[in-house]
Amino acid sequence: MSIWGKIAGAGVGLAVGGPLGALVGAVAGHLVIDRAVADNEVVFTVALIALSAKMAKADGQVSDEEIRAFEEVLKVPDAEKANVDRVYRIAQQDVAGFEAYAEQLARIYRDNPAMLEDVLDALFHIAKADQYIHPAEIEFLRNVADIFGFSEVEFARIRVSHLGTDRTDPYLVLGITPDISTEDLRKAYRRLVRENHPDTLIARGVPRELVSIANEKLATINVAYEKILRQRGM
Repeated sequence: MSIWGKIAGAGVGLAVGGPLGALVGAVAGHLVIDRAVADNEVVFTVALIALSAKMAKADGQVSDEEIRAFEEVLKVPDAEKANVDRVYRIAQQDVAGFEAYAEQLARIYRDNPAMLEDVLDALFHIAKADQYIHPAEIEFLRNVADIFGFSEVEFARIRVSHLGTDRTDPYLVLGITPDISTEDLRKAYRRLVRENHPDTLIARGVPRELVSIANEKLATINVAYEKILRQRGM
């Protein structure tokens, strides 16, 4: 069954609760995202819809480019667009703030921070789609990262991997300091490559549509690593 079929609820068998479950219930009619039984794709996708909706409210507008980026990330089939639009609108109007969605997601994936970083990667991709990321969106993303348990240094690494330029400090991209040994540099690089490899994302239950974002991030990581090696005469 496709991710959209699961969200539509036909024979899913998931019991879904909390603020994310309420959104699923809006289109599925029963249920409770529980960390032990939840389908990763369902949780991830519903959470991304909810947080995207809340982020859109942060700067007060949604551009056509951001809408296209959202659809690009989730590849919503025509038959399910009405359901997705309904979840999106409910999330925007929900009295619960974005904190409630982020906190539930943080609890579900407290042992899998890579999934939480995948969510942030997708949100950055959507936010920057119109070639301008509003300060309110950055603040929103910083707050979500904080709820997810990421430090300021980790958030800076994630941010620069999406918004950096050719002049960006390559050490920041890799989340390390210039005094790191060459051996530890290689370990840090290999860890980031492993965590952001498309096959790894698919294995941990991230929708396949996010692979293109992973490839872009991986390219940034590779460029930073090669730049450091050149600086070290290697």
